[in-house]
Formats: sequence, C-alpha cells, structure tokens
Amino acid sequence: MSGAEHQWCEHPVLRVSGVSVTYPPASTVLDDVSFEVVPGELVAVVGPNGAGKSTLFKAISGLVAHEGNVELGGIHCHHQRDRLGAAYIPQRSDLDHDFPITVGQLVLAGRRRFLRLGQRPGLRHREAASDALERVGLTHLARRPLSTLSGGQAQRAFLARALAQEAHLILLDEALSGVDQPRTEGLLDLFADLAGSGTSLLIATHDLSLARRRFTRCLAINRGLIGDGPPETALDAARIEATFGSPAGSVR
Repeated sequence: MSGAEHQWCEHPVLRVSGVSVTYPPASTVLDDVSFEVVPGELVAVVGPNGAGKSTLFKAISGLVAHEGNVELGGIHCHHQRDRLGAAYIPQRSDLDHDFPITVGQLVLAGRRRFLRLGQRPGLRHREAASDALERVGLTHLARRPLSTLSGGQAQRAFLARALAQEAHLILLDEALSGVDQPRTEGLLDLFADLAGSGTSLLIATHDLSLARRRFTRCLAINRGLIGDGPPETALDAARIEATFGSPAGSVR
C-alpha cells in the first residue's frame, strides 16, 4: 500500500466541520454543517429542492467559498489540489452532454491529475481508463459520442471518469433524476458495488422512498444538518417535517 493509499485508509475519507455558505447579498444556504464519512460508505443526502445539497457538494469540491473546514483523507483542504481525491458529478442539467467528446475520451480525462502539463496519457493511463469503463459496463460504448447516451449510461460514463481519477470520494448530485426504474436499480447496484470495494459515495436525492429502501445512512439537510444516521432515525416523522415542512428558498 502506498503512503497516499494508507492516508485514505487511516483517516475518515471526508470530514466536514462547521461548513457554512452565504451567497451575496446575504442568503445563507448552508449553516454550520458537520459530519464525517468513512471508507466504503454509501450515503443518501436527502432534502427538498433549495435545501443546499448541491451547494454542500460544491463546497466540498472547492467550487464555492465557504466558512468552516473540509478535510479529505485527513488533509485540511486549502487549495484545489488538496481535493483531487474527490470527484463531483453535477446534476444532469448542469453537464454539457453535447460537448464533442467520446465516452472513452471523457473517461481518459480522469487521468489528467496524474499527468504533467503538456504530457499525453500513455499506455498505463489508457489501461486505467479501459478498466474503469469495464467496471461500469460501458466498454462497448467507448467510441460513442457522449451526446448519444441515455441518462443512465451518462451517469455510468461520469462514474467511470471518477474511477479513472482514482477518487476515494464520489459526490453525485441527483444522479438518479430522470433515470427509469430498471436503470435506477442498476445504478444503485453499481453504487453498492463501488462502496463494497472501499469507495465512499454521497448521493443527493429528494426521493424518500429510495433513501429508505437502498441506503443504510442518510443525511437530512435543509440549510442545516437535521438528521444523520440510518433511515429510520434520520428520516423519522419529526425530521421529515423539519426537512421538508418549510420552504428552503430557490438556491440549489
């Protein structure tokens, strides 16, 4: 085991401590959120539209300014390079699926973190991308344009890029929105398989039934962290009322 791998096994994959996000002029979207995620956890992040789920993922990924601390693999994240062990997959509506790129090229792009400026990916990187595609069952679509994929196939392609990136933490924002039931179950099986191999995944959703049925841990969020634990406690009647019973505003 390399020193870097040992780092990720020895510490929580993610530690969020007192994270708050305020958008100008004075709209507080997240307020003092704290939790930890250990290797191999599959966690549903549950809340209504506007609760701050996307903002939380962006704060973890370093895409929005925040108060409080984010640690990945025991490293306090000061710079974007400290966050390369995490992969953020935004909502489908926020992704440019018409960008002229093949599935294979998309996945190979996950290897950029291991390349020097101007360096082209060699055989080792191409094999890693190929392995990632095989793991998500998309080897046969490697030469297909990204724009031709279905919703479920696109989610698998972006997951493959995260695997090629060797991400220890994957943040998926409404990954199952607009995906039909059979493909939803297939993606959930894939998430469980990835968690079983040690990857930690946070899946944002507003589907309470899905969270209760397929997740063993849920974070209930509406600006603040309202519940954290197994669905029967994190999503009990009182916490559901606190999470979904009042408007959360228009910011995602």
